[in-house]
Amino acid sequence: MSPLYARHKRTTLAIATAVAAGALLSTGLTTSANAQAPTGTAAAAKPLAAAPTALTTAARTSLIQEAQADATETARHIGLGAQEKLVAKDVVKDADGTLHTRYERTYAGLPVLGGDLIVHTAKSGQTQGVTKATSAALKPASLTPRITAAKAEQQAVSAAKSLGSAKTTADGARQVVWAGSGKPVLAYETVVGGFQDDGTPNQLHVITDAATGKKLYEYQGIENATGKTLYSGTVTLNSVQSGSTYQLTDSARGSHKTYNLARKTSGTGTLVANSTNVFGTGTASTSSSDQTAAADAAYGAGVTWDFYKSTFGRNGIKNNGVGAYSRVHYGNAYVNAFWDDSCFCMTYGDGSGNANPLTSLDVAGHEMSHGVTSNTAGLNYSGESGGLNEATSDIFGTGVEFFANNASDAGDYLIGEKIDINGDGTPLRYMDKPSKDGGSADYWSSTVGNKDVHYSSGVANHFFYLLAEGSGSKTINGVTYNSPTYNGSTVTGIGRAKALQIWYKALTTYMTSTTNYKAARTATLNAASALYGSTSTEYKAVAAAWTAVNVN
Repeated sequence: MSPLYARHKRTTLAIATAVAAGALLSTGLTTSANAQAPTGTAAAAKPLAAAPTALTTAARTSLIQEAQADATETARHIGLGAQEKLVAKDVVKDADGTLHTRYERTYAGLPVLGGDLIVHTAKSGQTQGVTKATSAALKPASLTPRITAAKAEQQAVSAAKSLGSAKTTADGARQVVWAGSGKPVLAYETVVGGFQDDGTPNQLHVITDAATGKKLYEYQGIENATGKTLYSGTVTLNSVQSGSTYQLTDSARGSHKTYNLARKTSGTGTLVANSTNVFGTGTASTSSSDQTAAADAAYGAGVTWDFYKSTFGRNGIKNNGVGAYSRVHYGNAYVNAFWDDSCFCMTYGDGSGNANPLTSLDVAGHEMSHGVTSNTAGLNYSGESGGLNEATSDIFGTGVEFFANNASDAGDYLIGEKIDINGDGTPLRYMDKPSKDGGSADYWSSTVGNKDVHYSSGVANHFFYLLAEGSGSKTINGVTYNSPTYNGSTVTGIGRAKALQIWYKALTTYMTSTTNYKAARTATLNAASALYGSTSTEYKAVAAAWTAVNVN
């Protein structure tokens, strides 16, 4: 799951989502039972041979089933050991017929965390290569634990409390093979639930060495977002008429539904419905029955769906045609929002005084992109991979904002520029020069992985800005940027459209759960080579942009 910002006993909010907000320009958000939500106006580019092609739900399901049926032979073919098995998770098909099949692994029946891999297969059926999260051989020294599951669970709960979690709960520890930190070892994974100190649900994953009891790794499953709402103007939404009422269900986008939690912190809530086909008033309200927040949430979900569909041919967050759902009015004065992959849902708080719902367009784009990452590369939410996870949501959240082409909130490379969370009108993050927020990293260093993931993301955010727009000073949609480089070089951008294609292909076909910045450079170079050629301007620009943020 992905909440809005990190909580590490500091006053500066480190947002885990791209956020933006502003005042609505009209008094109502109208909806239509049959109309489509507005989408970007740019025409789709001509498909490249290595670009992903849209798959029907049936076709994707069939490819995954075929991959699973052949999993034993595939494991043998790529040289896995006798006790290793593959579990097909996802398949991406390129326009030229190339398949990229993502697998999870088991060893002696135990899940292998950090053992995921991708098999690349040409249309002819010939294997072109394998991308692995780890190259280490899966041969744990022992499969007999020396500490009990109860002991591992107890230590995990203690770790969660030390990070500020409250009301912690755990439902037991499961045995796994941990391969994310070098030599694979037998371990326990414990998921600690309950709530974090600001009311955000807790889902802390703690990995404990089954021989020594040492904590090997931890990451938070909740990934957050924040922002004011009421800034998208009058928009068109999909609704479904049921008798004399209209329900906020988007039948054109996987039956996405919007629910009202009415200040509760659990459950699904009540499906938002109205006697007229108009939802919201265009103004904020402290009432838990207010429908303006629901209208913004539904709009954000629709635009995010359309962005992925139009830009990448992706059919929903899981690429299976199924819509997520949204919940508004979470908790009391909850200043956050989060994506939760376990419920496949987006949840929004109402902000300070319950007067500032966090349902902005960028929040939706950023947070739902956490769902895309979870269902593709699965980047671990800690260290450098966690920074890449956060940056991916900033990158695609920015893409959603530009795609929406909404006059009330023009696309930009500023994160949270309208919510004034700092109280002085400044954005939360700056993609052209991340360090302007006072905490994010402009460039890679050997210690960048020690930063909170909302700050280590700066390296990839900076890379993406340079790749899309280039270095130096320029003005885009009325906003002036001035992006520096680590080595003083001049970087020429290739445009946001191509930069997005490269990042998406890298995420879905070359990144794994443990990808770090060095591996991300390789993944994006592989993506640029596949899409545009290894001698192309685009390939050279990717290399130059990474060098410009000190990733070599």
